Amino acid sequence: MPKLLSFLILLFPVSAFADHADLQILDLTNHWIGYLSLALFSAAYIFVMVEEATQLRKSKPVILASGLIWGLIGWVYAQQGLPHVAEAAILHNLLEYSELFLFLLVAMTYIEALRERLVFEVLRVWLVNKNFSFRQLFWMTGFLAFVLSPLADNLTTALVMGAVVLAVGGTNIRFISVGFVNIVVAANAGGAFSPFGDITTLMVWQKGVVEFSQFFSLFWPSLINFLVPAAIMHFAVKNETNKAHEDEIKIKDGGLLIAVLFLLTIITAVSFHNFLHLPPAMGMMTGMSYLMIAGFFIRKRSIVNASEDRHFDVFRQVSKAEWDTLLFFFGVILSVGGLGVMGYLALTSQAMYVSLGATYANILVGVLSAIVDNIPVMFAVLSMNPDMSLGQWLLVTLTSGVGGSLLSVGSAAGVALMGQSKGLYTFTSHIKWMPVIALGYVASILLHLWINAALFDVPI
Repeated sequence: MPKLLSFLILLFPVSAFADHADLQILDLTNHWIGYLSLALFSAAYIFVMVEEATQLRKSKPVILASGLIWGLIGWVYAQQGLPHVAEAAILHNLLEYSELFLFLLVAMTYIEALRERLVFEVLRVWLVNKNFSFRQLFWMTGFLAFVLSPLADNLTTALVMGAVVLAVGGTNIRFISVGFVNIVVAANAGGAFSPFGDITTLMVWQKGVVEFSQFFSLFWPSLINFLVPAAIMHFAVKNETNKAHEDEIKIKDGGLLIAVLFLLTIITAVSFHNFLHLPPAMGMMTGMSYLMIAGFFIRKRSIVNASEDRHFDVFRQVSKAEWDTLLFFFGVILSVGGLGVMGYLALTSQAMYVSLGATYANILVGVLSAIVDNIPVMFAVLSMNPDMSLGQWLLVTLTSGVGGSLLSVGSAAGVALMGQSKGLYTFTSHIKWMPVIALGYVASILLHLWINAALFDVPI
C-alpha cells in the first residue's frame, strides 16, 4: 500500500510543512483519514482535468477538497489533544498562498489595463496589415511569443499571437493549426527562463531556491526548445502571402505609460527581493500604487478633454483578473498542504528523488506537467524540497515550464488557444507534432546539462 500511495502522490502533489521541532506531527499516511484525503483531492483534480467538458470552474472542486481535508486534520488533532498544531500548519500554508496571490493579482491587473488601453490590439493589427507571408508570420509570431512571454506571461502572449494567426489564416486550417502549435511551444519556452514568464518560475523564485539572475542560464536551452520543432514545422507552412487587412487603431491615452509602469513594477519587485530581502509580492503591491495613481491622472485629464477615458478605473481591471485561477491556487496550496502535514511528503521524496535520482526525477516532472498541469507538479517539488544543486533546480524549472508543450492540455497557453481557435486547433492536431516537440524537449535538456554543467556542483 505505501508504494501505491507513493505512485498516486506523484500525480497529485504534496506540500511541505515548516519545520517546527516543538510541534508533534502525526503520521497519517496509513490512517483512514489520510486515504480519504487522497481520494478527496484526487476526485477534485479529476474535475479540474475535465473542466472543458463539464464547464465546472476548476476552483470549485479544489476549494471544497481543501476545506474537507483540513476539517479532517483539525478533527484528528483535536482528538489527540493537539489543536494548535493544525492551526500552525494551516497558517504556514496561508502565508505561502498570500504571497503568490498578491503577486499574481498585481500582474494580472497590469495586463488587463494594457489590454483595455489597446496596447496588445495595436500590435496585432500592425502584424496583420504588414502582409507578411505565412512563413514569415509563422516565425514572427513564434519569436514574438518567445520574447514577450518572459514579461507578459505565456498565456496572455499566446492569446495575442493566436489572434494574429486567426486574423491572417482565414480558412487556411493547416496554417492556423501549425501556427498555434508553434505559439504554444514558443510561449512556454520563453516563460521558462524568466521568473515572470510562468507561474512555476514565479514559485521557484519566490521560494528562494533560484535567484533572479540565475534564471537566465536557461535562455539557450529554452531557445533550442522552441527552435528545434519550429525548424521542422516550417516546411509544413506554405510560403503564400496573406491578404488580410484591418482598420488602424491607436493606443488609448496612458497606454504606453502603463507599460513603462509595469516594467518599473517588475524592477521594484526584484529590488525588494534582492536588495531589501523582502517578499517580491511587497514590491508588486508597491507597483500597484503606481498604476492606481496613473489611473487617477488619466481620469482627470479625460475630464478636461471630454474623452471616454473618464471611465478608466483600476478596480475595474482588478475585477477582470483571472479570479478562478487565483482561487484555484488557494485550493491547490491548501489541499496539498494538508496532504503534506499527513506525511505523504516523505513517501513522494523517497519514490522520486532517492529511487530515481534527481536528473531522471526532474525529467519525469516535465512529462507529468503535460498530463496533470505544471503548477501543482512544481508545487509538489518545491514542497518536497529535495537536496539538489543549482543545476538540478534549474533543470526542473526548465522541464516543468516546457514539458506542458507536449500536449495541448499541458499548459494554460494550449488550453486557451484551443478555445480561441473554435475547433481549428485541437488536441489531435497538436499531438501530431508531439514527436518533434519531444525532440525539442530532449534537446533543451541535453543543452542545459552541457552548457550549465558547472552549476550541477553548486549547492543551494
